[in-house]
Amino acid sequence: MSATNQTPLLEVEDLRVRFHLRRGIVDAVRGVSFTLGRERLGIVGESGSGKSQTGRAILGLTPPPGEVTARTMRFAGVDLLTASKRELRRLRGDRMTMVMQDPKYSLNPVMTVGRQMVEACRAHSSLTRAEALEKSAAMLADVKISNPQRVMGLYPHELSGGMGQRVMIAMMLITSPDLLIADEPTSALDVTTQLEVLRILDELVAGRGMGLIFVSHDLELVASFCDRVLVMYAGKVVETLKASELRSAQHPYTRGLMGCIPRLERSVHPLPVLNRDPAWAE
Repeated sequence: MSATNQTPLLEVEDLRVRFHLRRGIVDAVRGVSFTLGRERLGIVGESGSGKSQTGRAILGLTPPPGEVTARTMRFAGVDLLTASKRELRRLRGDRMTMVMQDPKYSLNPVMTVGRQMVEACRAHSSLTRAEALEKSAAMLADVKISNPQRVMGLYPHELSGGMGQRVMIAMMLITSPDLLIADEPTSALDVTTQLEVLRILDELVAGRGMGLIFVSHDLELVASFCDRVLVMYAGKVVETLKASELRSAQHPYTRGLMGCIPRLERSVHPLPVLNRDPAWAE
């Protein structure tokens, strides 16, 4: 699905994120522009390329001393740059949500899964506690958790990595958002669990008609799962292309990343090293 044949759900133009530190100014995101429809958009790049900071800036989650500026940052017709804090809080968690990378640090360790899900549900609805409990159990079932009533009584440390990630996905989707930003949701999972989480996300995006921003460093994963890809380097987007065309990328950075992926069918010695051009960061 292309974002060009529909009204964009999200419009970002010239997004910049900078941090004022003692050692000077760090430009984490530099002039990022894209539109998103109800599709799956992958953002790939190395650690420190600005992927996660882009997602956090969209949701207004850039921590101090960070500074966010943009020419345009609009979600479903709402100007995110001029919206009040109250309006941003209403949108965040209700219509826009984000699945963080590691559920161990996103879930409250002293609250049960059920209590956290009910709290998230009732914060954005007028449901009673009983209704919120019922909806929470149904959402856990949607992410393929068997015996959701039992899981709702568990604490985060009692969950496996895969189950914790699915609980986070359920919690972020319980308000039926229009936009989900998933920040490396499968990086700490084994291959079998990765595929299961991706299948769940795929079903939910298709069934609910959401827009998904999938942040990852795994190019093969993005190529097989997303519709379009933004490739970031040093805070900038260096290439935008269809996911199906990732192997035919033209930018030397993207081609270099693809060339560094190990292949089971052949042995390569020595392993390829990415030769960086200073011009890529300009």
